[in-house]
Amino acid sequence: MAGDADCSTDMRGDHSKDNGEVSAVKDEILENENDLKQTLCGKPPRHLSIVRHSMSTVTLVSPTDSVDYDLGGTGIRSPSDVKSSFLPVFRSGSCAEKGPKPSMEDVHVCIDNLPQYLGEVADVPSPGAFYGVFDGHGGIDAASFIKDKLLQFIVEDSCYPVCLERAIKSAFLKADYAFADDSSLDISSGTTVLTAFISGRKMIVANAGDCRAVLGKRGRAIEMSRDHKPNYTSERIRIEKLGGAIYDGYLNGQLSVSRALGDWHMKGPKGSASPLSAEPELQEMLLTEDDEFLILGCDGLWEVMSSQCAVTMARKELMLHNDPERCSRELVREALKRDTCDNLTVVVICFSPDPPPRIEIAPTRVRRSISAEALNLLKGALEGN
Repeated sequence: MAGDADCSTDMRGDHSKDNGEVSAVKDEILENENDLKQTLCGKPPRHLSIVRHSMSTVTLVSPTDSVDYDLGGTGIRSPSDVKSSFLPVFRSGSCAEKGPKPSMEDVHVCIDNLPQYLGEVADVPSPGAFYGVFDGHGGIDAASFIKDKLLQFIVEDSCYPVCLERAIKSAFLKADYAFADDSSLDISSGTTVLTAFISGRKMIVANAGDCRAVLGKRGRAIEMSRDHKPNYTSERIRIEKLGGAIYDGYLNGQLSVSRALGDWHMKGPKGSASPLSAEPELQEMLLTEDDEFLILGCDGLWEVMSSQCAVTMARKELMLHNDPERCSRELVREALKRDTCDNLTVVVICFSPDPPPRIEIAPTRVRRSISAEALNLLKGALEGN
C-alpha cells in the first residue's frame, strides 16, 4: 500500500552460505536501506487532478515451450529444452498524471489481446500482447505519432513474425523516418520509447531512452531495460566516437537522454550515424510461473524510486487487491509523494489471474529482521545477479 513507503517487513532467513561474504553484503545492504528510508518520509501527495486508467484481460493458449531467455541482461540463460505447462494470463492497468509539469507529454498503449486488435491485418502466430510508454519532450507530436505508428511498422516488416527482434529494431527506425517526413508535425519534438511485445510466452522488451521496464520475479526486481543516459560509459563512448559531446550530463548540451525518436534538429541526414540514436536495445525472455508482473514506467517514477522498491510495493498492492490498475495508481501517487519533477506514466502487466503468493521462508533458530527489499538484494548478490 502507499502508506507502506518503507517497503519493509520482518523476515526469517537461512544464512548457511559463506558467512563472511554474506555478512559483508548484508551490512552494506542494511546501510543502504537505512539511507533509503530517509528518502521515504515524503510530503503529503499532490492533488491528483489528471488521472487516466485502462485495464483488460486475455488468456493465452499453449505457447512455444523451448525458447532461450535472458534474465534482465544478466547473461544467465535457461536450457532451451526445458518444458513448461505455464499459460500466462494478461491483465494490465495503467495510470498517467502530469505531475508538476505545466502539460502532459507522455502517452502509452495497452493491448492485452493482440490478435483481436490486429484482426486480419497481420499474421500473429500465437496469442500475444503489446504495451508501450512514450515519454515526449519538446511537445507531444513525436510521442503521439510513434505510439500510433510503431506497432503497424512491426507487423508490416518483412522479418515479422519469423524474426521478431529484427522486425522491432527496424520498426523503430522506420517510425523515426516516417515522423521526419510528416510536414504537419513539429519534427524537433522527441520521445523516448519503451515497449513490451509478447508472443505466447516469449517477451521482448525494446528500449530507446530512459523509461524502464522491471520484472517482478517472486518478489525480486529484474531490470529488463537499461537507461540511456549520456554519461553512462557505453553511451558516452558511442557519442564521442560519432562527434557528439556531453555538457553537464546533457547530449550536446541539449538533451538528457542519449537515445530517442524524433529530435530531428539534432540528427543528420536519414541513414547517417548520429550521437542521438533511435536504435533500441532489446531484452528477450521466456515467461515462467515465477514471473508475476512487469512494470513499465517513465523516468518520472524511477527518479524517485528504486526498481526493487517499486516491485516490493507493487507486489504488496497486488496481494491486497489483485488489481493492476489500482497498483499503477498507487505507484504514481507514491512518486508524487516523493516530489517527482516530471510527468508520470506507469503500466503494470500481470501474468496470472491470481495474486502473488506469500513468500514462505523456512524458520531458523536465529531470528533476524531484514526488509523484503534487502532480502531480495542479498539473494541477488549471492546468486551473482
